[in-house]
Amino acid sequence: MTGKDIKIAATGGGEIDCYLSLPARAPAPAVITMASVFGVDDDVRADLDMLAAKGFIGAGPDLFWRGDGGPKPRTEEGDRQAKARAQPRAPLIEAGVKDLADIMAHLGSLPECNGKFAVIGLCYGGPFALLGPSRLGIDAGISFHGSLMQNYLGELPKVKAPLCLHWGDQDSIAPVNVIAQIQDAARGMDDVDITIYPNVLHGYTAPSSDAWNEQAASSSWAAALAVLDGLRDSVDA
Repeated sequence: MTGKDIKIAATGGGEIDCYLSLPARAPAPAVITMASVFGVDDDVRADLDMLAAKGFIGAGPDLFWRGDGGPKPRTEEGDRQAKARAQPRAPLIEAGVKDLADIMAHLGSLPECNGKFAVIGLCYGGPFALLGPSRLGIDAGISFHGSLMQNYLGELPKVKAPLCLHWGDQDSIAPVNVIAQIQDAARGMDDVDITIYPNVLHGYTAPSSDAWNEQAASSSWAAALAVLDGLRDSVDA
């Protein structure tokens, strides 16, 4: 397993900062984590290293590289800066889809990649769990405490990949009525797993967050890894 910071050429110019963690055994599926407003911090890097240790390519792009990039601390000032750079949300998400396509192209060119891709969306990055499969043909979409995903429910009919979506029932950004809206939109769809954890807050998978919930995070990752294991080559299964 090798983790390093790299730069990926962006369509239209510039370079996307990205943390890349490679597995010891290849070829392997590539898992791209679209992070929260706090960026690719130590929590995200640890997740990507864990994925590499389990035999996946882990990539974490800086979704804010065009402006106020880099990770932000979970302090009052860091929170203010992180939320400010995520506005206006809609055009930034659209720019992120283009970045995701560029990252897929780069990872797909690596000898370590088996040509299969998954996207994990955390908080702000949640919509990419829908947009990646619907627009870019990504093979699996996973989200932990994704925010504003209800704005992208029109993408669901175009999704032909497994979806694994997890929230806590005390999520202040995705309250239970919003989660119910997503559940209703996905009703009848094959390969959609929506899990709600009781008494769990927004951001529960980040150990550095006050919302950290080890049990819910462990359950979420177990479900995600089960989906990711389906992207391995048959000889590796």
